[in-house]
Amino acid sequence: MSEDARSAPVTVSLEDAGERLSALVERAAAGEEIVIEKAGKPRARLVAVPEAHSGRRLGGFLRGQIRIGEDFSDPLPDDILRAFNGESG
Repeated sequence: MSEDARSAPVTVSLEDAGERLSALVERAAAGEEIVIEKAGKPRARLVAVPEAHSGRRLGGFLRGQIRIGEDFSDPLPDDILRAFNGESG
C-alpha cells in the first residue's frame, strides 16, 4: 500500500460498516484509517491498536543521563511534608 493511500481515510456508512466490519478491521490493522459516518457526518474512526511491547523492559537505557542527589533520601522539610499531608502552613 502506498503512503498516499494510508494518509487519506476511507469513509464508509454505518450500515456498510456493520455489514463489512471484519474486513474493515483487517484494513485498519494493516494501517488504513476508516471513518464511519452516519447521515453523512463522521461518527467514529477505526484505526489499528499499537502493538504492546513484548518481553521484559531493560533497565539502564538512561545510564549516565540521570543524576540523583546525595540528599535524595533525606527527610523532607516540615513545610513540604505538611503540604503532602494536606495541612496548611
